[in-house]
Amino acid sequence: MKFISTDQAPAAIGPYSQGIVTGNLLFASGQIPIVPATGEVLQGTIEEQTHQACKNVGAILKAAGTDYTRVVKTTCFLADMSDFAAFNGVYAQYFTEKPARSCVAVKDLPKGVLCEVEVIAEI
Repeated sequence: MKFISTDQAPAAIGPYSQGIVTGNLLFASGQIPIVPATGEVLQGTIEEQTHQACKNVGAILKAAGTDYTRVVKTTCFLADMSDFAAFNGVYAQYFTEKPARSCVAVKDLPKGVLCEVEVIAEI
């Protein structure tokens, strides 16, 4: 296994890695809308938070030597399912190859954010 770590995405804030490559697959931890340079949550709309979460995913993909076009599966978590259409509009700008996806609303997300995105990608 190879552990992925980049300062272009938020540092892990617990006992986990930003991502792990095993074989030809990257398993990336869920990314919330934290601005890597400040370590603070990006305050804003669901669209703004989705952009930041997806940019964080992109940084981990890049650090692992892959990109959005090689993502095979995403799992998306929303604090409120009424944000689905707005979230989906931003998500579609990043995941243009239409990977398999699960998207669910959850009771709470870390740091009170509106969304979280995790991916599995081919290297």
